[in-house]
Amino acid sequence: MQVHIATDGRLDPSRAATAACRLAGDDGRITVLSVIEVPRELLEEMRAAAAGSAASPTGPEYQTEQVSDTQRTHWVGDDAFVDRYVANQVKLRTADLVAALDECGAEYEVAGIEGENAAKSVLEWVGDNPADFLLIGTHGLGRFEGMLGSTSTKLARLAPCSVVLVR
Repeated sequence: MQVHIATDGRLDPSRAATAACRLAGDDGRITVLSVIEVPRELLEEMRAAAAGSAASPTGPEYQTEQVSDTQRTHWVGDDAFVDRYVANQVKLRTADLVAALDECGAEYEVAGIEGENAAKSVLEWVGDNPADFLLIGTHGLGRFEGMLGSTSTKLARLAPCSVVLVR
């Protein structure tokens, strides 16, 4: 069995690990997935505000062969900055769950992706990486309160596999 666990860091690690281990069985695989939402517009606004200041970054990852006086719409440094941010956030959001999976003796991998919409990103991930089960929490970092979080509701309705909700 293949089990994906989608988390924003608020999923109860003990309950999620126990459920995932039971679903995956002895020969199953578990993937812990976290989508990190990065507003690219914010980066562009920050870059525009810092344009020409002495505080502008100068490292090699921020350099480009293209020299121009016009404002670039996609700065080469954005990707380096975002990659570091995503990796750090994934580590923070999954640390407790990873520790709980270690306690269960599970085989797992951790994946983190940048996305502007968590539900859409998880659905794309599951479409590209088929699973038997998608394990999600009922509440997360979404903006709306209710019986289920807005992301959980979308995933429960639209996922191409069985969805297990963990409280």
